[in-house]
Amino acid sequence: MATPHTQTVSAPTPDAPRIPTLRIWLSSFILFSVLSGLWALASPIFSVPDENAHAVKAIGQLQGQVFGRTVEGVRHLVVDLAPEDQYTQDLLCYATHPEVPAACDAELGDPGGQLWFNTWVGTYNPLYYYIVGWPTVFLDGNAGVYAMRLVSALVGSAFLASAFVFAVVGRRSRWMPLGVAFAAVPMNLYLMGSVNPNGLEIAGSVALWVGVLRLFETFDREHADASTLHRAPLWALVTVSAIVVANVRALGPLWVVVIVALAAITAGWKPVHRLFTTRANWVWLAAIAAGAVFSVAWTLGGGSLSGQAQSGDAPLVGASLLRGAAYMVRTTPDFLQQAAGWFGWFDTVLPTWAYWPLVAAVAVPLTLALSALRRRATMVMAVVLAAAFLVPVVVQARSVAQTGIIWQGRYGLFLYLGVLIVAAWLLSGRDGRRIGHLSVRITAIAATLVAAFGLYAFWFALVRYVVGMEKPLSAMWRDPQWQPPLGWPALTLVFTAASAAYVVFVVWLARGTARRETDPQPDQLAPEAERVDARD
Repeated sequence: MATPHTQTVSAPTPDAPRIPTLRIWLSSFILFSVLSGLWALASPIFSVPDENAHAVKAIGQLQGQVFGRTVEGVRHLVVDLAPEDQYTQDLLCYATHPEVPAACDAELGDPGGQLWFNTWVGTYNPLYYYIVGWPTVFLDGNAGVYAMRLVSALVGSAFLASAFVFAVVGRRSRWMPLGVAFAAVPMNLYLMGSVNPNGLEIAGSVALWVGVLRLFETFDREHADASTLHRAPLWALVTVSAIVVANVRALGPLWVVVIVALAAITAGWKPVHRLFTTRANWVWLAAIAAGAVFSVAWTLGGGSLSGQAQSGDAPLVGASLLRGAAYMVRTTPDFLQQAAGWFGWFDTVLPTWAYWPLVAAVAVPLTLALSALRRRATMVMAVVLAAAFLVPVVVQARSVAQTGIIWQGRYGLFLYLGVLIVAAWLLSGRDGRRIGHLSVRITAIAATLVAAFGLYAFWFALVRYVVGMEKPLSAMWRDPQWQPPLGWPALTLVFTAASAAYVVFVVWLARGTARRETDPQPDQLAPEAERVDARD
């Protein structure tokens, strides 16, 4: 029969290094807010996929139109708009035409637009739209959309800042700054700085990956380097992240299950068993379950699952599961490229050579995790990699007859970033100590490559919208057709400085975790005497 077990953690000595958690959180929050906020300003209104539908949904919801209304002859639900927010198709004059700059001379609320919009996200879960839509109570037109974008950037940055904090606390953290550093991949920053729930989904998922792994570590009493952190902050992060991820998009509950399952495989059976059989944890687990149940109930009751698509809506409508799976497997390289950075309405695609810095940065931790670790860790890494490949295939193939192929690379970004976090986690364990001396240098190189790729992507997107892709580069100075708020030169200068600061910040974290690993003292974040009730 299981008996309670009491674990006491001794007080740290005065000489043990302290982790400046508040400084880490604030620094990373400011950096992510600036980087994603600059993307919010650099992208023309509604240039992000489906942003027009999501923004109008948020505007209507904050005016009391949670669902919208049906109109005979109109396929989707209709949201009524105030004159200050009337919609015109001229807002997207440049969409799908990369040679056309974003100089439409049209704004949300221009006279002569329509006072309604048939949004295809009308029945979606309302949580995300309440989180980002509240500025539209005070602002209208383009200003309201930009404000929603900035709120989205701030909320996503808060999750990523929390992920950085919990990534570097505890003993198992030497390579973790590298794993979380990939959250600055430009597609993630671009989506965070937009009115699209995909951005918050990815940011919340990064926090969930880190939080669950660290939480499982606190139940791993068989290792000397087990974390001595308070569990309440970890549980708070995991619970909030899980509820947000479960509710921002229809498949969110499935994504939470996938993340927790892969993290459990990574941590091993004993800490997972202890977590789920400790009564003190059941309140937190119940809160997560309640959030997931609400999401499922809303999706099923509100009808936000995709209806039967028509043959012209997407490829392979009505196809078999096997045919859909084969298509997904063949297209996986394209999905990886999309996740790295396909901007706009698939009309702003970087040249192939530009992706190589990111490929090089990703290849290093994956290669080390697959080749330098012992058998179990290597097998775990292989399972997580296989899941990142197969989950999109299975999910899309299962619904291909109804929806056709609607999967995009950005939908799988939460999995791809999770793979890198797991790789860093495994490298930070005992098996990775023999190559631990490489962590700072490799982190510095990888963070620089990610930042350089992000800077080029930001510049490329600006060129596409300011002058179009067929004008010479000199036209950016001589004859700019469109200017973002504050002007493209100022945005570029600030983005360059913020990218450099991000690299410095990540390297600083890597050096700090390397120093703490060589210090024999307990972690300074440990409570003086933490008593933990757990069942063996």
